[in-house]
Amino acid sequence: MAGRLELTPPVARVAGITHRLVSTRYPPVGIFDSVASGDDLVALFELEGWTSDRLGAEVGKLEMLPQSEWVTGVQGATSIMAAFCYPSPEGGRFTGPDLGAWYCALDLETAIAETAHHNRRRLLKAGMLHAVIQMRQLVAEVDAAFHDIRGQQAIRPELYDPNDYAASQTFAADLRGGGSNGIAYDSVRRQGGHCLAVFRPRLVPAALQGDHWEYRWNGSPEPVVTRLTNKGTGG
Repeated sequence: MAGRLELTPPVARVAGITHRLVSTRYPPVGIFDSVASGDDLVALFELEGWTSDRLGAEVGKLEMLPQSEWVTGVQGATSIMAAFCYPSPEGGRFTGPDLGAWYCALDLETAIAETAHHNRRRLLKAGMLHAVIQMRQLVAEVDAAFHDIRGQQAIRPELYDPNDYAASQTFAADLRGGGSNGIAYDSVRRQGGHCLAVFRPRLVPAALQGDHWEYRWNGSPEPVVTRLTNKGTGG
């Protein structure tokens, strides 16, 4: 037990504006925005008769979250819940394929660097050297206590492996199972940047639409990044 406690990271309050970039094909508006409560959402699912593949996928993930954690009836609710209901098939650094999290960065430049990297990996896997992807920015205010592993790359290198997430997923699953709000960590893709993996939807009270961006690969590893709108939501 003592050894396990020694591996538990400290908890620190993180408060401020966060940035998340998602593909513009990510659901911009949906049922989580339009219903007022979790009870209404359950009734809507029942009315649909569980016949929709999309709703079926959402329900499977929703059942892993207490209904008290569902976010409904607020701006960006569908985007918030989609982050949990549509995880990457291979998982992320601190999530497996069964349940996602709200991954975000504490500054816009880090959010761009992180998402450009992961999109580049998908393109390379598909053998694509030229591509254009449009992204949209989601801005959310977060204020909660997170397990904090920032500045610990030297003593926890397995959690910061640039390619292998096996150790970090196991580490995060233990924390999540113990009721953790999430993990604050250093960006692996942008030196000096900081990120959050938020495990509880309710800790993201709303997600406001920010700017639209274009990532364009012209055969080089790094994309040309262009801001398509100007809402002044950087930071």
